[in-house]
Formats: sequence, structure tokens, C-alpha cells
Amino acid sequence: SETVWRQAEKYGVPRVAFVNKMDRQGADFFRVYNDIRNKLKANPVPLVIPIGSEENFRGVVDLITMKAIFWYDDENFGSRFVTEEVPEDMMEQALEWRTKLVESAAEHDDELLERYFEHPDSITPEELHQVIRKSTISGGIIPMMCGSAFKNKGIQRLLDAVCAYLPSPVDIEAVVGTVPGYK
Repeated sequence: SETVWRQAEKYGVPRVAFVNKMDRQGADFFRVYNDIRNKLKANPVPLVIPIGSEENFRGVVDLITMKAIFWYDDENFGSRFVTEEVPEDMMEQALEWRTKLVESAAEHDDELLERYFEHPDSITPEELHQVIRKSTISGGIIPMMCGSAFKNKGIQRLLDAVCAYLPSPVDIEAVVGTVPGYK
């Protein structure tokens, strides 16, 4: 992972981080967050936080919409999910991480930063999406998500993030290739 990360840094490749296997023993989303910050010297910005971990992994809190997403049925491999209010016992933690998300986004957009200081609740999910996309493409932030790929939990949201935040071919410069031995 570190080798691939260094190559992505070298070539300026925008990234989205996905913490997989949240349903397995030893899963710790926040430890991975700290590892990305400290070992890879990157700026991860969680877009979701897990609801439970290991055998108790039940879903995620979407920090942009402040809604909880639960996968109650393992038989359909994550294709059916339920969106509910954030559980009361997680609200404080969710608000803390949402504040970090909005602060990170605001650091990369002067207009959003000004509004964050004046009235942080006025920032809409659409505005967050726009700034996250711009900051991801420029390399300022690494959107971070989690789930369980084997059980297809969180994969829909990951694919949505790829479409929403990573550059399309028109967003990046053309690649110039060389033919070895040709002058």
C-alpha cells in the first residue's frame, strides 16, 4: 500500500480511501485514519464513520447528510439498505466528525471558509460535494469511507464517491507518452 501511495503522490493521482473488512476482527476505522495521517503524511477526510465494528458492524453515518445507513440483511449482500436518523448514542461523535469534515472542506475554499465562520449550518451538502471534489482533484484531501467489500456493504457509496469526487478525463491534463528507443 505504501509503495502504491508513493507512486500516486509522485504522479499526482487523486485518491479515495476505503477501509475494508470493517466486519472482521481487529477492524478500526479511526486507527486507519491516524495511520494515513501519520505514516502517509496525507489529509484523510472521513465522509462516513462506522456504526459498530468487527461482528457488530451494522452501517455508517453519512457525515454530509447526517443520516445513518444500515445494512440489516446479510442475505442480499448489501444491495438493500435503510436510511435512518443517526442513533442518539452516536450523535456527539457524528457531530464532531462532521465539524472536522466541514473545517477540512472550508480550508480549501475561501467562500466556504467565510461562511463557516459566520454561519456553519448554512453550508449545504451540495456545496460540500463541490468543494470535496475540487479538493480531491487538487490533492488537498483524501475522502475516506468504510465498509465490507465481501458483503457488499458500503460499496455503493464508494462507487458514488468515485463518480462524485475523482476526475473524469476532461478534468485532467492529457497524458504524453514516449516510445522507448524512438526519437
